[in-house]
Amino acid sequence: MIRIGVLNISDRAAAGVYADEPGQACVALLREWLTTEFEPVYAIIPDEQRQIEAELIRLADTAHCALIVTTGGTGPAARDVTPEATEAVCEKMLPGFGELMRATSLRYVPTAILSRQTAGTRGATLIVNLPGRPKAIRENLEAVFPAIPYCIDLIGGPRLETNPEVMPIFRPKQ
Repeated sequence: MIRIGVLNISDRAAAGVYADEPGQACVALLREWLTTEFEPVYAIIPDEQRQIEAELIRLADTAHCALIVTTGGTGPAARDVTPEATEAVCEKMLPGFGELMRATSLRYVPTAILSRQTAGTRGATLIVNLPGRPKAIRENLEAVFPAIPYCIDLIGGPRLETNPEVMPIFRPKQ
């Protein structure tokens, strides 16, 4: 079974102060778009860099997730350390993901320039940082998802397929 990690990084959600809407929004989108069966591997943790790094490593190396999406912790506030944790555990960074997500978000809010989303690979796992609000998660993931299955192919992960009427993806013709 293909596994996809969903990691909500939020002090308040980890403490139970509010419901985990961002993580649930990610799972719902993935279920809407993917025709490949997958098992979500889910966690909610606080904005602590060492804890984020440890969880990303666990999801990639132990749970063998093909894809890990994180929500939250990508802004300029002192506790926003998701990009730093992602960079610390990745072997290769893929800055185009963050560039496209920021460009997409700028169509909706001028504060998108404050966002620090990024993506990278760890072994055969792609890690993508997303913002923390469900509306922004959809907008950003919709923008980059067409490249995600092919990226996972390139790094040796399992083949992901989508419903092309709902989420068309790109793979070069062979």
